[in-house]
Amino acid sequence: MPDRGVTAQPGMVPTAPRTAGTMFAALYGDLVPHAWHDPESGHDAYQLFHQRSLAMGWLDDRSAGGGGEDHMFRAPGLWAMNDAGWCHPLTAPGGELVSWFQVEVGPVAGDRPLPVQPFLKCAEDTTARVGRLLLSAVQVLLPVQGLDASSRPPNATVPSMETIHWFAERDPRSTPVEVSVNSGRDPSVPAIAGQLIDDLSHLDQDVFRLGSHDIAGRDDISLPPFDDSFWNGPPLHAVVLRGDLGEWTCDAIGWLAETVADSVAHLGVRSPLLITVKRTLSP
Repeated sequence: MPDRGVTAQPGMVPTAPRTAGTMFAALYGDLVPHAWHDPESGHDAYQLFHQRSLAMGWLDDRSAGGGGEDHMFRAPGLWAMNDAGWCHPLTAPGGELVSWFQVEVGPVAGDRPLPVQPFLKCAEDTTARVGRLLLSAVQVLLPVQGLDASSRPPNATVPSMETIHWFAERDPRSTPVEVSVNSGRDPSVPAIAGQLIDDLSHLDQDVFRLGSHDIAGRDDISLPPFDDSFWNGPPLHAVVLRGDLGEWTCDAIGWLAETVADSVAHLGVRSPLLITVKRTLSP
């Protein structure tokens, strides 16, 4: 299947409205193509993700020049499309990358989290459209620098907590996971590790049950499929959280990433975060 991009770049249009920043997702595992899928089809990762984002009302395409005169009456979406693909030239050897997606996130309201949950859900839907996805890990770059923690209501510093009841009706079996929270060259995440663990432990939720944690060295870090200049790389400083995720879905992974992003922003982190969530036991 054709790939739209060669090397992801974070470029911004000078006249574009203010955004929260670039969000990037990489899905790893095994993708078994549907028997009817045509690998030469023009419906590549970019086109499918664009269509899914548009259908769900998540795409902000008002600056894309399409849609005729009525585009000015559309409600703003959560993100503007940037790039996507099934493979990437910067993927680490043996990384088992199956798809990747890059968007520019719009301004985040004070009572809302980064839209990681819909972003990963859209990425999962797009990938599963062409084959059966057996997910082993998700890596997502989060523009934490685009969050204004001071605008959060005092009783709602972690807005994702408002949606925990979505996960109430689920299979009681949980999934052991390892979660790497990396701040690149900025040592801010290890510096606030103790406070982050304490804050996560006191949240009234059971979507992610924290077990152990430690500070990770560079050898323990999975390299992302983009260049260090894309964010604050290389990925040098990380905290690794081990625990149980209520369900092994992009919904739950997205919720966890939103929660971590808001928690570290509240603790003063202003660096982009690279979060990697790995399933530690085979399905």
